Amino acid sequence: MREYTSPGPASVGPGENLTTALWETRRSSPARAAVAVRDGDRFEEWSVERFCDEVSAAGRGLIGLGIEPGQRIAVYAATRVEWTILDYSIWAAGAVTVPIYDTSSAEQVEWIVSDSGAVAIFIGSAEQHREYEQVADRLDDVAHAFVLDDGGLEELKRAGRDVSDDQLQERAAAVTGEDLATIVYTSGTTGNPKGCLLTHHNFVWTVEQTRQSLERILQPGRTTLLFLPLAHIFSRVIQVVCLRTGVVLGFSTGLEHLKEELALFSPSFLLAVPRVFEKVLNGAQQKAHDEGKGAIFDRAAEVAADLSQQRAAGSVGLWTRIQHAVFDKLVYGKLRDAMGGEVEYAVSGGAALGTRIAHFFDGIGVTVLEGYGLTETTAPVAVNRPDAHRIGTVGQPLPGVTVRIADDGEIVVRGDNVFQGYHQNRDATEEVLDEDGWFRTEDLGELDDDGFLTITGRAKELIVTASGKNVAPAVIEDRLRAHPLVSQSMVVGDGKPFIGALIALDPDEVPRWAEEHHKDTSDLADLAEDEELAAELQRAVDEANEAVSRAERVREFRILPEDLTVEEGELTPTLKVKRGVVEERYADLIDDIYAGAGSDRG
Repeated sequence: MREYTSPGPASVGPGENLTTALWETRRSSPARAAVAVRDGDRFEEWSVERFCDEVSAAGRGLIGLGIEPGQRIAVYAATRVEWTILDYSIWAAGAVTVPIYDTSSAEQVEWIVSDSGAVAIFIGSAEQHREYEQVADRLDDVAHAFVLDDGGLEELKRAGRDVSDDQLQERAAAVTGEDLATIVYTSGTTGNPKGCLLTHHNFVWTVEQTRQSLERILQPGRTTLLFLPLAHIFSRVIQVVCLRTGVVLGFSTGLEHLKEELALFSPSFLLAVPRVFEKVLNGAQQKAHDEGKGAIFDRAAEVAADLSQQRAAGSVGLWTRIQHAVFDKLVYGKLRDAMGGEVEYAVSGGAALGTRIAHFFDGIGVTVLEGYGLTETTAPVAVNRPDAHRIGTVGQPLPGVTVRIADDGEIVVRGDNVFQGYHQNRDATEEVLDEDGWFRTEDLGELDDDGFLTITGRAKELIVTASGKNVAPAVIEDRLRAHPLVSQSMVVGDGKPFIGALIALDPDEVPRWAEEHHKDTSDLADLAEDEELAAELQRAVDEANEAVSRAERVREFRILPEDLTVEEGELTPTLKVKRGVVEERYADLIDDIYAGAGSDRG
C-alpha cells in the first residue's frame, strides 16, 4: 500500500460560501472583466458589476417566486452565460443547483428532477422543452418552469421586482460551508445516475487548491473559452475558479462554432476532454493527407513527439531542434493559430489522455496538463502543473488531498474535496465512503516516489480472458482512437479465449476516405462491410497491438454500422463508452467475433 499527501493546502474559512468572493470582487474591482459573450463577430466583455447585477436580479427573482433555502432547482441547458448566472443566483438565494445535461432524454430528466425533489427548472431551448413536456405531468413538485430561449431569465427577474437587494444579501450571507451547494448526478455507465451531494465547502476548498496548483495559468486578465457542458463538475469548478481569479470566462455558442470562436476570442488556455485533442490532431492529419502534404505532417508529428520525449528525458538533440524549427513554420504555427494563437496550456480531464496526444501537443508548443478526478471528489483529485509535469501521469494530488493505493491497486482518496454521499442512497454511499472519509474510486492506479499518480485502469472494466489473463482495455482503445477513421473503440473478451474489439467509424472522416477511394457511398452501415476499409482498420489494430503483450492483443474486430452517441445512450456525456449498453446492443457482432473460436486460443 502506497500513500501520498500534497503539502500546503490553502485554508478556507467555515463561513465562506460560493458567492462570498463574488461580492467582495464587486466591491473591490467592479470594472474588471468577468465574462465574455459572443455578439455577432466579436465577444463582448461584461464587467464584474454587470455580471453581479444579473446574478442579483435573478436571485431576487428566486426569492420572489417563494424559493426557500435548501430547495432544489434544476438547470437543463447547454453551456451559456445564463447557466452561470443561474448557478450563482441559486447559491445566493441559499438554494441548491441540480444540473442536467442538455443532451438528456425525457426519462433521464424525469429521474433527476424527481429524485432530487426540484421545485423549479430552467430549460435552455425549445428542443429541451419538448423533452421536458413529455414527463412534466409526472413531476408534481415542480412549481415553476422557465425556457431561457423564450425569455425565461427576464421572466424570473420580473418575479423579484418587489424584493430588495438587502434581502438577497441576507440570504447569501446566511449560507455556510456546510450547506449543500449542488446535487450532481453521475453519468454512470450502468443504472440510474446517483446524485452526489457537494457542499459549499467542498466546492470552495477544491477551487482554492486548484487555484494554488495552477497559479501560473490562472492569472487576472487571462482568458479561456468554455465549451464543455456546465452540467459536468469539471466545468463548474473551472467556472468558479475563473470568477475567483480574474480569468475572463468566455462562453462558446457550441462545438459546431468552436473553430471560428477560438479565432475570435483567442483564449490564453483551454479546458477539454481527450476526444477534443484527438479530433484536432486527427483532423489536421487527414486534411494534410487530402492536400498531398501527408508525409510532411506525419514527419512533423514525429518530430514534435520526439522533442517532447527528449525534453522530458533532460536533453534535446541538435538535429531534433533543427527539424522542429523548420516544422514550427510549416505546421506547428498553423495548428496553434487554429486554437486562437495564444494558447500555451490546456487542461484535460474527464477521461484518459494518451501519451501520444500529450507528447504531440507538448511538442508543438501547447502543454496539455492532464488531471484526474470524479464527481464525488468535486472534480480534481490530482493534476499536472506547469512546474510539476510528467506526461503519462495525471500529476500529484491537490494540496491537502491524500491518495492511497490499496493492496488490490484501487485508488482511494481523502480530502475536503470528497463528497458527502449519494442523495437518498445510503447503501451506495457506504459501498464507497467509510467513516474516516476515505473514498473508493473503483479506479486502479500507481503512485511513484514523488506522488505522481498514473491511472492503470478501472476495476469494473478489467477483462479476464478464459485463460485468466487480466486485460485493462484503455491502452488498446486509446491507440485505436488515434486513427482518423475511428470515433470510438471498445475491447471485448471477458471469459472468452482471446481479445476482440468493436470499432465505430468517425462520421466526419469517413466521407473523405470514401471519396478518396472512389466508393459510391459514404454511409457508415454500407462501409462497415467494405474489405478495403477493413484492411485500413486492420493496420490500425496491428499498430495498436504493438503497445501490449501477446495475450492482450486484439485478434478479431468488427466495424459497427453507426457511430456511438450520447443521444442513443451508448456514451456518457463525457464520451465514455457505456460498455453494458454497447455489449447488449451489438451482442450479435461480439458473438460473431468468437464464432468457431477454439478454447485453446488465449
